[in-house]
Amino acid sequence: MGKLAEIKTKENDSSVEDFISSLKDEAKQKDSLTILKLMQKATKEKPKMWGSSMIGFGIKRYKSPATGREVDWFKIGFSPRKSNFSLNLVLDIKKYEAELKKLGKHKAGVGCLYINKLDDIDIKVLEKLITVAAKLK
Repeated sequence: MGKLAEIKTKENDSSVEDFISSLKDEAKQKDSLTILKLMQKATKEKPKMWGSSMIGFGIKRYKSPATGREVDWFKIGFSPRKSNFSLNLVLDIKKYEAELKKLGKHKAGVGCLYINKLDDIDIKVLEKLITVAAKLK
């Protein structure tokens, strides 16, 4: 059994709605609500704040294959950052190259998808990626 690591960014009881309505940019608020609905539909979980700026759905214990260290983290989530949206889909995003080609303007990291605004992408493709990520165990 690995040791459960203490991480700084934790689930908390802050209001997701208050956080989204505190965003200065109205378009960012609107896009956040859309992403929120997509993730809620896919996970059937209530959104929770993680730290001060991340919204997560569900909870999962991840284990590092390298160290055996374990952390509790959300299954999927997102953060409406100043420059873009960071969508934490916790899947090997590179395996979904065909979908990414159809997605539109984005950047991909390890398990993360970065988009500037929903107008830049095909929302149906994003919904498919979110649904796939939500179903992963």
